[in-house]
Amino acid sequence: MPKLKVDGIEVEVPQGATVLQACEAAGKEIPRFCYHERLSIAGNCRMCLVEVKPGPPKPQASCALPAADNQEVFTTSPMVKHAREGIMEFLLINHPLDCPICDQGGECDLQDQAMAYGRGHSRFQENKRAVTEKYMGPIVKTIMTRCIQCTRCVRFAEEVSGVEEIGAIYRGENMQITSYLEEAVTSELSGNVVDLCPVGALTSKPYSFEARPWELKKTLTIDVMDAVGTNIRLDSRGRQVLRALPRVNEDVNEEWATDKTRHAVDGLVRRRLDKPYVRRDGKLVPATWDEAFAAIAEVAKTAGDSVAAVAGDIVDCETMFAAKALLKSLGSSLLEGRQTGMTYDTSSLAAVNFNTTIAGIERADAILLVGTNLRWEASLVNTRIRKAIKRGAKVWAIGPETELTYKVEWLGNDLAVLGNLPEALTEAFGKAERPAVIVGGAALKGAHGATLELARSLNLVREGWNGYNVVHFSAARMGGLMLGYAQKDGISALHDAKLSFFLGADEADFTKFAGFKVYIGHHGDRGAAAADVVLPGASYAEKSGTYVNLEGRVQRGNRAVFPPGDAREDWTILRALSERLGNVLPFDTIEELRAAMALDCPDLANEGLVIFAWNPPSLDTCAEGVMEGYPIKDFYLTNAICRASPTMQRCSAELVHGETFAEAAE
Repeated sequence: MPKLKVDGIEVEVPQGATVLQACEAAGKEIPRFCYHERLSIAGNCRMCLVEVKPGPPKPQASCALPAADNQEVFTTSPMVKHAREGIMEFLLINHPLDCPICDQGGECDLQDQAMAYGRGHSRFQENKRAVTEKYMGPIVKTIMTRCIQCTRCVRFAEEVSGVEEIGAIYRGENMQITSYLEEAVTSELSGNVVDLCPVGALTSKPYSFEARPWELKKTLTIDVMDAVGTNIRLDSRGRQVLRALPRVNEDVNEEWATDKTRHAVDGLVRRRLDKPYVRRDGKLVPATWDEAFAAIAEVAKTAGDSVAAVAGDIVDCETMFAAKALLKSLGSSLLEGRQTGMTYDTSSLAAVNFNTTIAGIERADAILLVGTNLRWEASLVNTRIRKAIKRGAKVWAIGPETELTYKVEWLGNDLAVLGNLPEALTEAFGKAERPAVIVGGAALKGAHGATLELARSLNLVREGWNGYNVVHFSAARMGGLMLGYAQKDGISALHDAKLSFFLGADEADFTKFAGFKVYIGHHGDRGAAAADVVLPGASYAEKSGTYVNLEGRVQRGNRAVFPPGDAREDWTILRALSERLGNVLPFDTIEELRAAMALDCPDLANEGLVIFAWNPPSLDTCAEGVMEGYPIKDFYLTNAICRASPTMQRCSAELVHGETFAEAAE
């Protein structure tokens, strides 16, 4: 490990580290534009110049210079200061003075570093160059005259998202960053280039001219658009969430977020339920809370214990526990979270968990995907597979062929292949130190037992490694399974219930429920349209909640804004209803609810990764059937919030269905 001095401070860094990393280890701040710790080194902005001895008598780019023994690095010498001022002057030569009307203003690296390291004036007298705007789709707005050619967006598209549709054309002063043929970027991670851009060249199109960063209240919470559990920050003003940004969590999402996570927030203020409704003469009409509760209580008198609860895909654990407690007080245990009709054995949670962990899958050296389109079901797990491939992993897949952004050897879409795997695959898995199988929703129903048999035959579970993984795509799924939201026969066991509660469940087949239907949710979507009573609830941004991601990691989100109108937090609705039904639930605050939930399910008591003991059930190992498709048909319209979002509707129309849109000149 090289030892060197940085401004007189001796540091020791790992072999292969750069001088820039050594400076950071010594606590020195090095300005940079092109360097990013998660991307390859470009070395083209030259802002990170330092003086190094022994070496040539000129400043050197620290991002591309390997750290070596006995180096002396100077980060604040007159040579370095003068060099940085010159670089900043060159960077600003063609940069327009757009700060007053630039969305990056207030959180712009170029602004900050010009203040810290630049000169107070420019000597440049010539005309500035101008660059035509490029079209990158409904998510990313471009003002390419501001671009300083750091190429972060290009490297992200190539290395992380795997959709190589952003690149550079021309050379020298004429160089321009553009999308392929100036068409929309088809990556579901394209919004991350806005965070990566150190200037205002790439900004968020839906957030354009909405707010300044210092106007916003920042709330740390958890995303519910998929089961990854992306750590996010919601920025709100007044009672509206204006944007969602990812937070750094190395174990979950690193620092990325999907476009759905970022931009579905405009659906939070559209199609909202803000008052109770009761169905009279076949039509839903506005009602008071008292009238809505009276209608439910009337049915509950004759329903007895024939009461069911269906949990939706984005509901929190507190709501599910409150509904479970209410049903228990009525003598029922008819709970189900797999609203679309999926059935699989849930007697062992390890057998339906992503046991390798999201971060751990990067270390796998042989991977078999069974019935999963990871790019849509768990986009940020898909990026981890790309990192595993860079380390030498090989990937096979069973299912309908689709573009996963990396090389895959497809074995067909017949589940029978599981019983007769190719010799090359079994040989590779036999030699692998960390083999992994990832099972998706398309294979769980007909091949759960067969995939569990692979855990034995391919030796997936060994000391310090569990390579058997199930990928869910619903934020509420693992929490629901931990709370018992699963029937042996699936949702069909609930069809005959006389009274059914739908907790934000919009994907169920409501025609099969013969009894009285109560919908508790936040959007006027399919569930509300089919209900007999609608009770307005709160979205994930309007309540504090506990969520469990696909790897069994318990995380808690916080309330950013208040629900609209008469809408209330879901668990408080159930608590108030229990009083009307004569079975008062034993909690009045969310702290009391969480304490009761911890007694019922101790794993939900604290945040962190839950390790489920490996005790797989004995299931039929025969796998039959042909997979015709994957559970997610449209990545951008998977829940009620997305369907209410104009941005997600536009993304779906343009990127999934191929519609074209005329762009107005600006």
